[in-house]
Amino acid sequence: MNFKNLAKQYKDELLNSVLPFWIENSQDKEFGGYYTCLERDGSVFDTDKFIWLQGREVWLFSMLYNKVEKRQEWLDCAVQGGEFLRKYGHDGNYNWYFVLDRKGNPLVEPYNIFSYTFATMAFGQLSLATGNKEYAEIAKKTFDIILSKVENPKGKWNKVYSGTRDLKNFALPMILCNLALEIEPLLDKDFLDKTIETCIHEVMDVFYRPELGGIIIENVTTDGKLSDCFDGRLVNPGHSIEAMWFIMDLGKRLNRPDLIEKAKNTTLTMVNYGWDKEFGGIFYFKDRLGNPTQQLEWDQKLWWVHIETMISLLKGYQLTGSEECLEWFEKVHNYVWTHFKDPQYPEWFGYLNRRGEVLLPLKGGKWKGCFHVPRGLYQCWQVLDQLE
Repeated sequence: MNFKNLAKQYKDELLNSVLPFWIENSQDKEFGGYYTCLERDGSVFDTDKFIWLQGREVWLFSMLYNKVEKRQEWLDCAVQGGEFLRKYGHDGNYNWYFVLDRKGNPLVEPYNIFSYTFATMAFGQLSLATGNKEYAEIAKKTFDIILSKVENPKGKWNKVYSGTRDLKNFALPMILCNLALEIEPLLDKDFLDKTIETCIHEVMDVFYRPELGGIIIENVTTDGKLSDCFDGRLVNPGHSIEAMWFIMDLGKRLNRPDLIEKAKNTTLTMVNYGWDKEFGGIFYFKDRLGNPTQQLEWDQKLWWVHIETMISLLKGYQLTGSEECLEWFEKVHNYVWTHFKDPQYPEWFGYLNRRGEVLLPLKGGKWKGCFHVPRGLYQCWQVLDQLE
């Protein structure tokens, strides 16, 4: 495998195709913020602004400005999105709405914790890029609110009847693994260390299940037991695999080869578990007992699942030398570049059917924005560059 050529492939796709697509098509020059609902060619088909996707785009361009190159157009793009969020994204107390209309009027209440996590990431990176202390304060205050919501992320908007079947979900501890490192400069060291240890414990000791062959499940009871219900049987291979490169980063950071090894092994377990032996690609959802899932889209092949898998496999190879990781990377890489990359327009397709045919030709929507494709290209480029 030629790491040098691969590094160039990922770098070129990021800098010359994907980033210009978002710079040119997503910025609302009149009202601020970003359009995320973009057709195949980049034309806007809906002007609602989803807070978590606004935050992701602010983060992405701030991060690239901080880590790749001090390009003014990247900073300008991040700042204008950050200002839109600062003015309209929350209720005045940093409770972040889920969606606004084009002008910034709230449409959906702040029920979704991921509006908060991506606002924290956004303002953390933006404060580093600009030196603006207010941005740093917004990140810190929002992070405090997230930690206060860990037990009940949806708060008063939680639909679940309390006390009958109380479950906790994998998504929050998983994202906190990444988030704590993202805003590290803003946090007290002891507090950061404690938060990291809690997240690692939740991901690798609670949701990781050796009795199920080493897979990770999406929901367990609040006391960490398995639950035989739709939610309790749910497995999201892409979610688990994405979390593993966060854990590898933490393992490297904490000098814990045991943690890296476990994360690498879990990545391989989940790729093997999630791979569609008939049509290729990784299933979106599975049931741990092999029952039908409640998600009708269970067999779709999604962009982010495959991109995050490539990152984890590459990091697994880089950090442990696992040839199996490299073989799987090559397999997933080939699937991704032949199925998700649009041969005609920039940016990548997001949604394929089980057979790998394009299901929705959009480049952005309510759930897909300027995040997984560019972040994945950046991460893979960086690791390949170091391998080369």
